[in-house]
Formats: sequence, structure tokens, C-alpha cells
Amino acid sequence: VQLQASGGGLVQAGGSLRLSCAASGIIFAIDDMGWYRQAPGKQRELVAVISNGGSTNYADSVKGRFTISRDNAKKTQYLQMNSLKSEDTAVYYCNANIRSLREPRKSNRYWGQGTLVTVSS
Repeated sequence: VQLQASGGGLVQAGGSLRLSCAASGIIFAIDDMGWYRQAPGKQRELVAVISNGGSTNYADSVKGRFTISRDNAKKTQYLQMNSLKSEDTAVYYCNANIRSLREPRKSNRYWGQGTLVTVSS
């Protein structure tokens, strides 16, 4: 099982980006999916999570600006980021709790490789 993140880049403050994270492999089911970020010199922090039923939760710092979504058929999650600020600059990591066909009752957490988002002021 692998997670592949994409969509990062350089954007001006006030602009938008959409991150994607696709899961691949022998997958039975995907439970919670989420995005974290790590800015230089800071700890990794939660940005947003979404359950397999579509319930969402956001960090206070991104509420009203970021939207997490998922396409279960494509095994992909998205993070739409609007009104970006310089403090959103970070490496963004996706993760997901995935159950494989080999062990359908056991959920393991997987991480994507990270994608850099740079917001210029």
C-alpha cells in the first residue's frame, strides 16, 4: 500500500492550491484520511481529517479557508486551500488508515511522501 501526494507548489498570498493524495495497492477499505503539515523548525501538525462517512475536522488556523474531501472510488483525498497565507508554508503530508485485503480487520496508518507548499507574501 502506498500514498502518493501531489499538487504542491509556489503561490502568492491570497491564492489557491489543491493537493491530491492517491492510495494504491491491495486495499480492502480506507478509513480516516487526513492532511498534516510541517513548517521549518516546527512540529508536524494536523490540518484536516475526513472519515469514510465524510465527517470532517479542521485545525482552527485553516477553518473557512481549507476544504478536505475524498473520492472513495478513486481512493483519493483532496485538500483545497484558498486564501493562502505565508504561515501556510510547509511540507504537507497525507495519511490514511487502510485495511488491506490480506488483513481486512486490521487498520494500518500510511503516510505519503510530502509535498511542499510555499506561499509568498
